[in-house]
Amino acid sequence: MTLFFPDLNVWLALSVRGHSQNALAWAWISGLSEDTRLIFSRYTQLGLLRLLTNNTVMGDQTLKLGGAWEVYDRWLEDPRVEFYPEPREAESAYRHATKPFAAKTASQWVGDCWLLAFAASARANLVTFDRALHEFARKQGHSAIIPA
Repeated sequence: MTLFFPDLNVWLALSVRGHSQNALAWAWISGLSEDTRLIFSRYTQLGLLRLLTNNTVMGDQTLKLGGAWEVYDRWLEDPRVEFYPEPREAESAYRHATKPFAAKTASQWVGDCWLLAFAASARANLVTFDRALHEFARKQGHSAIIPA
């Protein structure tokens, strides 16, 4: 079985009709084999709920929290989608992933490094539209793909 760990930008694109990368994300997911699993972590679950209820992100498609939970629950009804608890080794992998940024102020890399660490600990392929995160993952020797 192949595990894929979509970044928030991929989950959002898959969840919002009219998103600029919706068609690309669906083309990618439609091409996956039946033995593929897509995984949520607590971080991506929280992030999707937050983004779906954020007026700045969603505009006139902004959902109430109950509606955002319905979107998430529909994902879990898909037999290819699972919630994965935090792997035991995620903390160590996270500290390792953040080392290149130790001398810098906090930034988006705090979250991005967590995504990378979780994917590595779960032995999943990180899936992201973020080219900088993709390149960083590749340089760190991790599996990451950009849906195409």
